[in-house]
Amino acid sequence: MSELFNKKEYLKSLLKRLKNENNEEIKKEVKKLLSEISPLEIAIVEQELSKENGMTVDDVRNVCNIHIDVLKSKTVNKKLDVPEWHPIHILVKEHEFMQNEVTNFKSLVDQIYSKNNFSDAMLLILKIQNFTENFENFEFYFQKEENALFPILEKHGIEKPPMVMWKEHDIFRDLRKRLKNLRNKENHDNFEIFKNSIWKIATGMIELILNHIHKEHSILFPSALETITEKEWIEIRKEFDKIGYCCFTPKPLPKFNLNKEEKNVNINNDRDEINEDVTLDNIIELIKKFSKKQSDKIKLPSGEFTLQQLIAVLNALPVDITFVDEKDEVKYFNETKDRIFVRSRTIIGRKVQNCHPEKSIEIVNRILSDFKSGKRDKADFWLKMGEKYIYIQYFPVRNEKGEYLGTLEVTQDIAPIKKIEGEKRIYDD
Repeated sequence: MSELFNKKEYLKSLLKRLKNENNEEIKKEVKKLLSEISPLEIAIVEQELSKENGMTVDDVRNVCNIHIDVLKSKTVNKKLDVPEWHPIHILVKEHEFMQNEVTNFKSLVDQIYSKNNFSDAMLLILKIQNFTENFENFEFYFQKEENALFPILEKHGIEKPPMVMWKEHDIFRDLRKRLKNLRNKENHDNFEIFKNSIWKIATGMIELILNHIHKEHSILFPSALETITEKEWIEIRKEFDKIGYCCFTPKPLPKFNLNKEEKNVNINNDRDEINEDVTLDNIIELIKKFSKKQSDKIKLPSGEFTLQQLIAVLNALPVDITFVDEKDEVKYFNETKDRIFVRSRTIIGRKVQNCHPEKSIEIVNRILSDFKSGKRDKADFWLKMGEKYIYIQYFPVRNEKGEYLGTLEVTQDIAPIKKIEGEKRIYDD
């Protein structure tokens, strides 16, 4: 603790000296210290400096800019040796795009900050729109990690690093929302407030993304490469293709021999079963066994489906459904054409708590606890997402004895339903 205190105080003294002395040796020492203490500790130093006499906002901004230079140097890592189709290669390429975007945005905001009023800054302010659109596309990157990569890491026992990365995704989402809200304000009466607000957002974005990239390149990705199997990487890549990409089109997934080998194993197994002593009883048993394999009828109390029919019916529902079993593990979700929330097949078997950001876990646990105890039989939420009005319902699933089997999530966009008026009795042409 005393060592940390000494480092913070030493950093503050160097920064005060740097204010009056443009000395490269002092800058080097500042960069060295900034690389040795955490972002939170740096934020505390910046906050303390802003309150001290003689330190202006511009002085604190200079500290932030030195910190950003340190972070940029950290993102230059040794090359991760993976082929171009590989999910890690894709994420690294998206990192490059993201780093360029937040860096260029910070440069634009620095130019805005140098102006004295809205009139002087207007042409620069108009350029913000391009960045807000690209920041929205970061969502493809976030979703691929959260719904395709993280579930596989968790299956291998790597849980904490994905949680930290997901939390950082949410912090960026909040910054992005703040930027959008700032731009949507019709009247900006005070240019100083505006430029300070947008500067804080831009600085927060670049520091977050550079830190994020450094942690993923040096910790998360190497851990993933050591742990995840080739077959799992192929499955992750397939899920990546379903979710989409933020800024480039990767090379297609090559054809591998894994499926062929699996088929050979199955064929050989069947041949081994056939190569028994041929008797009438054996033939009858084999006929029953293989006819049973070919029959995919699923009988229910009120009817039956073929497996193909059941899958098609569930995917044709006008709602998204997800089922979590009594152990809180995701067991099924339907794959509707226009799913509201991204789902990846890699989440099957994943703890439902790990499918939500940290801030939502307490609510998830409360719902599950109330369902298991019988305290509640429904929980619902509604929220706006652009033009969509999302209605989310949770229901406990129980057997005939009332024993808890799991929870069903049902999600739909009710905006079109809310617009319905009068009656419609005629089939449209």
